[in-house]
Amino acid sequence: MHEMSLCEGIREVLAEQARTHGFARVVHLRLEIGRFAGVEKSALEFAFGVVMRGGPAEGATLEIIDLPGRAHCFDCGKTVEIDDRFALCPQCGGAKLLPAGGDDMRIKDMEVL
Repeated sequence: MHEMSLCEGIREVLAEQARTHGFARVVHLRLEIGRFAGVEKSALEFAFGVVMRGGPAEGATLEIIDLPGRAHCFDCGKTVEIDDRFALCPQCGGAKLLPAGGDDMRIKDMEVL
């Protein structure tokens, strides 16, 4: 379950930001997670509750924002949203797609005290 290590990384970032910006507590955290990031959301939510204990985000609510998969189609030249890495272009039906997004995860913003 790599979601636990992802949450440990998030905890480190939040602790560093708390020191740098002088806040004591994270109340709400919003994460953007791409469709192809390979993150199991329910496992991440569970790990978040466990890993954040004793840190600035203990008891914080977690909001996950799903980002679509994106690819550039070499057949029609458009950047399109796709549901799976092996999908055909929804615009032209072409199969020459280069993934162009949807495999990332980042902290979008947070509410702090």
